[in-house]
Formats: sequence, C-alpha cells, structure tokens
Amino acid sequence: MSEKIDNMESALARIGMTGKRARFYLASLQLGAASVQEIARHCGVTRTTAYSLVEKLSEEGVITLLQKGGRTHVVAEDPDVLLRNLDDRRSALSDVLPELRSIYVGGQNGPRFRLYEGMEGIRTVLNAVLTAQTDTLCGMLSMKELLQFPGREELARFVTKRVEAGKTLRVIRSASEDVDDIWGASESELREVRFTPTSAPLLMTTFVCDDQVAIISSKRENYGLIIESAGYANVQKTLFESLWAASQSL
Repeated sequence: MSEKIDNMESALARIGMTGKRARFYLASLQLGAASVQEIARHCGVTRTTAYSLVEKLSEEGVITLLQKGGRTHVVAEDPDVLLRNLDDRRSALSDVLPELRSIYVGGQNGPRFRLYEGMEGIRTVLNAVLTAQTDTLCGMLSMKELLQFPGREELARFVTKRVEAGKTLRVIRSASEDVDDIWGASESELREVRFTPTSAPLLMTTFVCDDQVAIISSKRENYGLIIESAGYANVQKTLFESLWAASQSL
C-alpha cells in the first residue's frame, strides 16, 4: 500500500501538488469525512500545518469543509476535479500565451532553440503551435509515428483545439505512413491534405507557423523541439510550398 501511495504522490507532484499538500490530500481521500486532526495524524503533519493545508486545498477546490455534529469535517472532492483544474489552467494559459510571447525577449538576439522531452514536452510543442498568430498552419506529418506518440487521443485533442481556434492546417503526409484512414481533407475540420509524390516515409513531424518551426520526433527519440528564427522558418516555408506544389490529393 505504501508503494502505491508513493506512486500517487509522485504523480501528484508532476501536476504541482507536492510534499505535505499531496500527503494531506491523499489522506483525505482515504478517510472520507474526517476532522482536520484525524487527517493530520494519518499523514504525519502538525495541527498548525494541517490548517494551513486545508486553506490551500480548499482554495484549489479539491476538498470541502462540512459542519457535522458541531465539528468541522474535511471531505475530498471527486479526483476528477484535478483534471478539470488542469483543463482550466491550460485554457487560461492558452488565452494569455500570445501576449506573453509578444513581450518575451529571452537571453539572446539570434535564433532560440527549446528542447522538450517526453509526453509533456510534446504537449508543450503542440500547444505552442495552437497559439501561433497565423490562421494557417503548414505541417509535414508522419502519421505512423504520431499515432504511436503522442497517440490518437492527444492528436484528437489537438484537432479539436485547432478547429476551435479557427486555424486551418495545410498538411503534407506520406501515403506509406497513413496506417489508418483518418483525418483526411475536411472543410469542417479546416484541413487540406496532400500526399508526397514518393512513398518515402517522413519519420518526423514538422509544423511551420509565424517565425518558428516546431518538430515532433519519432517515438524512439522521444522529444519535441521549437526553433524560433525568422530566417529558418522562411526557408522551411519555402520548402513546404515547393513540396506542396509537387504533392497531390488522393
């Protein structure tokens, strides 16, 4: 049981709920309606610390305080609230991200390279693409690799968010990598699709938007990369247009 709790604490830490806050929240989930003192004893924190944790967790909406028999009891909300909180934060950040990027200077005047690893890194890259200023995105997609990593569910989320943002995707794919008959040309999903003139696989995914190029690696290499450079983005856009002209719809 201890190992299971440790794993859950590690998972909560990845979404920003760390240390005593995570332990107190997990204890409240386990005990149901319980007093602050009972939960404090269960997770090994002092009463003073417990009241501070109750205040923070209550503000986050993950616990509720109830009066029962003249005493205050802590009741944990359904854990689904954690996912809703993350969605709310992501939505709020997506709204303000263009403004934040507009004032971002960074530490150098030349090109900037941002490397991200793992699934969260891929999500970061996809979110950066969604917050581009342009209404038309250009992409060269390796469907075989994308369906493995980051996977169908994450891709579906990207499609939904892109359509909600009103961004058209002009996409080039290799027919040899289209392992499923999905995400074809669609007016409702703002997508134009062409296929490369040869069967050679693309192996990686590239988006060109604004002054940046966003790259998603194969599952084996497991990274995302954003290159911010007006010159490099212009070269990649020129190459995209050349390949687009040579490609065809199926």
